[in-house]
Amino acid sequence: PIAAAATMILVEECTLRLDEPVDRLLPELTARKVLKRLDGPLDDTVPAHRPITVRDLLTFRMGYGIVMAPPDTYPIQRAMSGQRLGQGPPRPQTPPAPDEWIRRLGTLPLMHQPGEKWMYHTASDVLGVLIARASGRPLETFLRERIFDPLGMRDTGFSVPATSVDRLATSYQVNPETGALQLYDEAKGGEWSRPPAFPSAGGGLVSTIDDYLAFGQMMLNKGRHGSEQILSRPSVETMTTDQLTPAQKAASGLVDGYFDSHGWGFGVSVVTKRHDVAGSVGTFGWDGGLGTSWRSDPTEDMVGILMTQRAWTSPNPPEVCLDFWTSAYQALTA
Repeated sequence: PIAAAATMILVEECTLRLDEPVDRLLPELTARKVLKRLDGPLDDTVPAHRPITVRDLLTFRMGYGIVMAPPDTYPIQRAMSGQRLGQGPPRPQTPPAPDEWIRRLGTLPLMHQPGEKWMYHTASDVLGVLIARASGRPLETFLRERIFDPLGMRDTGFSVPATSVDRLATSYQVNPETGALQLYDEAKGGEWSRPPAFPSAGGGLVSTIDDYLAFGQMMLNKGRHGSEQILSRPSVETMTTDQLTPAQKAASGLVDGYFDSHGWGFGVSVVTKRHDVAGSVGTFGWDGGLGTSWRSDPTEDMVGILMTQRAWTSPNPPEVCLDFWTSAYQALTA
């Protein structure tokens, strides 16, 4: 969501345009080849029907993404893992620097034609490289100047300074074979205790509830937070409007039935049909696989944020997340 907001700042300034090809700033992604079949060899390709656009990145329709299948099921998954392009849970110290990262991505064929289907995650990382090149500043510098500092998000960044690392929570995950809880990342000396070579716009930021609340409230307030106007009302409304076609949703391969009641805007999910106690139509936000969940509900004028220390075991929300949102909506009495 934060990368999408940063991109829209540049769109508002006419530095970027939604339907322009990314080739101008990301020449590594020109003249794309596309796999004939997802499970096929990397050299069995056809030309892309058209270039990748900024809109494709914002809507996760660029043709790259995380495949909802066991790791290394397909040759393209093995290639992306081998190139250290971030196909699994966040590991900030693993990917190379942005220019090398995008160069490596550009050596691989697309999984699908641009605009064909929604695929999670990779487009956000590409947006991070695009934002830096379009603004002429490192990604974290741009985010800090245009979003974090104006919103008072002092504890948000791609790493935690030594003076604050004692406040960083240890992260845990469930061992898929034994079901036992095990360490994923410790705070001191861990992945976020020093700046990464590649600032991942898709999953590299750490934050606090207060900081993320400021961002969520800004989005709920149509781009305004206190005296700061981060985005225009039309930009926020565009970001939080479902941008996917029925065909793109059907091909997404996320959780069965997810897109029956949800859509995708620019960097955020959008509730399109009420199917549960939690979530009015028009509610937007997103969840993080390491244990976070954010929603802004314009109907109820409510922002909710859940931060846990336990990584999800599947794309389906864990019970603690479901119960949190049920309890939040149950508390509404008028």
